[in-house]
Amino acid sequence: MTDGIIIRKMTIEDYPQVKDLWMSISGFGIRSIDDSPEGVAAFIRRNPGTSIVAEKDGQIIGTILGGHDGRTACFYHVCVKKEFRRQGIGKTMAVAAMRALQEEHINKVSLIAYKRNEAGNQFWHKAGWTLREDINTYDFILNEENITRFND
Repeated sequence: MTDGIIIRKMTIEDYPQVKDLWMSISGFGIRSIDDSPEGVAAFIRRNPGTSIVAEKDGQIIGTILGGHDGRTACFYHVCVKKEFRRQGIGKTMAVAAMRALQEEHINKVSLIAYKRNEAGNQFWHKAGWTLREDINTYDFILNEENITRFND
C-alpha cells in the first residue's frame, strides 16, 4: 500500500469530496435522490460503519458504500481515483468493508458493476468474485406514477 493512505469509515462529512470523486470517474452512475447528501446520509445512518473511504493528505481518493439488509450485503460506488489505482487501495477498502460486515454477522456480499466497466469487472474477477449469470436483477423506481401503474 502507498505510504500516507488512510482507510477509514465514511462519515457524512466526507460527502462533498466523495461526490467530487464520483463525478470524476468516467462512466460512473449517479442517482439524483439516492446519491444526494440526504440519500447518502440516510444510507450511512442505516449502515453505520460499513462504508469506507481511502484518504491521502486530507483528500478522498477512494470509496465504497457498503450496506446490508440483515442478511446479505451489497457494495455500491466502489472506486479509486485513477492515478491511485493498482496500488492495493481498492482491495484494502473492500477488506475493511468486509470485516465491518462480518462484525454485523453478514456472510455474503454482492456488488453491482456496469457491464461496460471493463477495469472494474476485471478487478473483481481477478480478485475471485463470481459473476452471477443465473439471475436477473430488476429495478423499479418508487414514485407515485409507477406505483399507480403497477397497481392497475
